[in-house]
Amino acid sequence: MEQYKQEFIEFMVASDVLKFGEFTLKSGRKSPFFMNAGAYVTGEQLRKLGQYYARAIHEHYGDDFDVLFGPAYKGIPLTVATTIAYAELYGKQIRYCSNRKEIKDHGDAGILLGSSIKDGDRVVIIEDVTTSGKSMEETVPIIRAQGDIEIIGLEVSLNRQERGKGDKTTALEEIRELYGFETNAIVTMEEVVAYLYNKPCNGKIVIDDTLKEAIDAYYKEYGV
Repeated sequence: MEQYKQEFIEFMVASDVLKFGEFTLKSGRKSPFFMNAGAYVTGEQLRKLGQYYARAIHEHYGDDFDVLFGPAYKGIPLTVATTIAYAELYGKQIRYCSNRKEIKDHGDAGILLGSSIKDGDRVVIIEDVTTSGKSMEETVPIIRAQGDIEIIGLEVSLNRQERGKGDKTTALEEIRELYGFETNAIVTMEEVVAYLYNKPCNGKIVIDDTLKEAIDAYYKEYGV
């Protein structure tokens, strides 16, 4: 596993973004782990987060794109942090864009926040985590409505690797098949478990035998 992935896993745990225990997801599933990107709240955390995203996007999609799009609301700080990191790490000026939940009818009116998207633009979408792929139902039409646009991929921080709405493949695989663009994550849950299992992280064992059994049972029921 790449060094930056190992560092990112430790970063998620240290930032209290990736938690382990008993959680009820929006889908109703009872999960032994939960990720909340809203817990990244400090300048240093956002700086590091942008760098991890930038490294993963550069690895998966290179430099040949123009706009980084983050769906409101959590996608807004993600796009800002990552475009800054992209400029610092790779010297590439990527424009950031997000959508508004409510269309603005004065000033810089419209549904978009940040850069406009125009004919010929190549777009990468950025999100925190995708469980069901529902957010893409709103996001993709907004982007494609702006003109002759090519969406080249989606980057999330964590691939939960559980069944999507169709119950046959993961949510990321469903998005790839439905919309025709690539989908990737900084890390997968499989990589997280392999890295943290019975290994000290920030001075304690995060995934012990008991928690590992709970995670295995969860994936036996909801995994692909």
